[in-house]
Amino acid sequence: MKNSEWSGSYFPNFAMEGIQSLYFTSNRPLHTIHEHVPVLLAVSSGAGSLQREQETYELSQGTSVLLPPGAKAVVTAGPGQPLHIYMLTISTQAQARATHEGSMSRVSMIGSAKNVEYFIDAPAIAARLEELFIHRLPESETRHMRNQIVFHQVLLALLERMESGDSFSDLPSMERSLAYMEGHFNEKITTELLSEMAGVSRSHYSILFKQMTGFSPNEYLSKLRVHRAKELIIGSTLSLRDIALKVGYKDEFYLSRRFKHQTGESPSSYSRSRNVQRAAVWFAPYASHLFLLGVEPSIVISESSEYVRADGLLTPQTVRFIHMDTPPEQIKAALQEENVDLIIAAKQHLRETGLTAEQLRSVAPIIEVPWMGLGWKEHLRMIAHAIRKSEIAERWLADFEQQERRARETVQEQKVVDETVTIVVIKPERLQIYGARNAGYVLYHSLGLQPSAKIAQEIEHFGDEFHSVSIARSELKEYEGNWFLVMVFPDEKGATAHAERIFASEEWQGLSAVKQNRVHVLDQEEWIPYNPVSVRLQLERALKLWAGNQ
Repeated sequence: MKNSEWSGSYFPNFAMEGIQSLYFTSNRPLHTIHEHVPVLLAVSSGAGSLQREQETYELSQGTSVLLPPGAKAVVTAGPGQPLHIYMLTISTQAQARATHEGSMSRVSMIGSAKNVEYFIDAPAIAARLEELFIHRLPESETRHMRNQIVFHQVLLALLERMESGDSFSDLPSMERSLAYMEGHFNEKITTELLSEMAGVSRSHYSILFKQMTGFSPNEYLSKLRVHRAKELIIGSTLSLRDIALKVGYKDEFYLSRRFKHQTGESPSSYSRSRNVQRAAVWFAPYASHLFLLGVEPSIVISESSEYVRADGLLTPQTVRFIHMDTPPEQIKAALQEENVDLIIAAKQHLRETGLTAEQLRSVAPIIEVPWMGLGWKEHLRMIAHAIRKSEIAERWLADFEQQERRARETVQEQKVVDETVTIVVIKPERLQIYGARNAGYVLYHSLGLQPSAKIAQEIEHFGDEFHSVSIARSELKEYEGNWFLVMVFPDEKGATAHAERIFASEEWQGLSAVKQNRVHVLDQEEWIPYNPVSVRLQLERALKLWAGNQ
């Protein structure tokens, strides 16, 4: 084919140039983006805006924005709530096989875009960028290859959306119209539009809609808007007029009428009282926060029905535990049966159960509390603010911080303050070095002990977001401290043979800390939970460990 008049034409290859986690708060509300390559932004949680030249794009959970090469944009967090965005930079290069004479490089929509591409309903893109960020330093070639697959899944989703503009093409007709309503409730929506989208007559659509949801289209839309208004009342400082406009009502007076009709109280009364009677939480640590604040959740969606037991903490009486593996339609039905009036969850935990905030907003307002994006103190403060228990939370935190100071003063008298401590977690499937969360919070923050140099760099860079890093046995030496704290997770049968293999290995036996018998093996159940009560108990254990045995 070398002498043929025909020559192939090829699209460029894509590569992931870099991925970042951008977190915006009231202290860091702005970020300027100006890259020479295409940039994909995906909102993991929160709300804000993106300004490019004279154009402004609203950012909310599930929103994705593709910036063309060279575009300069400013991202701003919304008032009163943190904004978490993943930023992926994408590079392009011609295929090697396309460089021979006569070949032609074809233009890519992603690589040559001139305008901003804006996708309102793209939670899957945000989920995949989160996965890429978590595994940005793959521990194996298999994970590296999976990253490549996930990256190209993101590109494929972008190209399909750019070509078709239809974000609901893979849903059945009625579900497609429902998803549209859930994602666009703040816009003008008519039954005519929805029935046309579903491909049925208007009268038949209303019948089918009520069969599917239990509500008429107007009732369902009202729930979405009023529940979103509650979220904004709780989590922002917007005026009632601004809230009305954001949820799709023409003014604050109409919002007030719909609000009172649905809830029996006015928005201002709700703002003052926020009387939460039946809360649902995703993930057990958030349930512990509620118990600490004197509130028993109605439903806890978690991997287990375990809970923290400690003096002064409520004991569950009527909590309904639902396993996270339960089908999403059953979880949603249970929430409706329990008539919950508030849902507290991190987006990643909702996603693990196959649900989104948009799908659940018809049940109750949702307070999104980022799991990895914030530390446990901020978790407590956000949850306390949502249910008007901030005074209780701040009193508890003040007492705990005094306890921290006393413990730190005691430990400062020990020789360990001049040494480094490494936390090793041995699981059946991987070996991890822990960072600033779980036991790492107590050791490195509360007591002021020093991590090994490599972990210190990660903590300085990522702060509370740095949970752990997976390593190979051969890397243990790179993370070695003067002391090792070791926690072993048993396998599903309760065996710990995998840990014994680590302990017997040349890599482990060759460590200086091991040779000097500077290793403490800890009970993982006592040192892993990440909630206020567990952290306080870990502080007490850590004080005994370092002040009592040195």
